[in-house]
Amino acid sequence: MTDHAAPTAAVLIIGDEILSGRTQDVNLNAIARFLAPLGIDLMEARTVGDRQDQIVAALNALRSAHDHVFTTGGIGPTHDDITADAVGAAFGVAVSEHPEALAILERRYGPGEFTAARRRMARIPEGGSLIANPVTDAPGFQIGNVFVMAGVPRIMEAMLQDVAPRLAAGTVVHSRAIRVVGVGESAIADVLRAAAEGRPDLSFGSYPFGFGGDQTVGTQLVIRGRDGRKVDAAEHDLSQELRSLGIDIAVT
Repeated sequence: MTDHAAPTAAVLIIGDEILSGRTQDVNLNAIARFLAPLGIDLMEARTVGDRQDQIVAALNALRSAHDHVFTTGGIGPTHDDITADAVGAAFGVAVSEHPEALAILERRYGPGEFTAARRRMARIPEGGSLIANPVTDAPGFQIGNVFVMAGVPRIMEAMLQDVAPRLAAGTVVHSRAIRVVGVGESAIADVLRAAAEGRPDLSFGSYPFGFGGDQTVGTQLVIRGRDGRKVDAAEHDLSQELRSLGIDIAVT
C-alpha cells in the first residue's frame, strides 16, 4: 500500500542469544499480529546483540523514522541486560531506580530474596513511564515513542495489553485471499501486475505453496487495503480475470 498516513512501527529485537541461534524469536510475529487490528503498519525489524553502541544506533534510527518502536529483550537482572542503559544513552538521559518499579519488586520478593541483581530491574531512564507486567511483575517502560519490553514471549505479550491504549491507532487493514491450485506464480504474474497497476492504493501479493513431488502446487493471492469496498471490488475483478483465462479458483 502506498498510503502511509497510517501510523508506522518498527521492532528492535535485542539479544546475543537470538543472533547465535540458541533462542528462536517469536516476538516479532506476536507484535505484528497485535498491531494489524489497530491499523498500525509494521514497517521494519532489526536484531542486534547485547552491545550498547548497536542498540543506541538502531534505536535512534528507528524512533526517528516511525511513530512507534517496540524493543524486546535485555531488561532482566543479569549483567548482559543492558537495554535500559542503552535506551537512556539513546535519549541522552540518566538511568536510575524508579520508585514505583522499586515498590512493585519489593512486594514481589520476600525478605532476603530481593537481591541486588533483581533490584537492577527497577532502573528506568529518567522521564520513562512503566509498562505493567502481570506475569512476573518486573515492569517494562515507555519513553517517548519507544516501548521497552521483556524478551520472554509470554511476558512480552502480556505487556502489550498495557501498551495498546497508549498507541495512536489507524484505520484497520482489510485483506482478501484468492487461492488457486495447479498454477504457479509465473503463470499469473502478468495478471497480478496489471491488477496492481490498476489499483495503486491497494497491495497485491502472491505466495506460492507446494513445490512438486507429492505436494499440491498452487498460489495464494492476497489483496490488502484500508477501504474494504475497494478490496472487495479488486477481489471480484481479479477472480473474474483468472476465470476468463481458464484458471480455476479453489478458495476465495
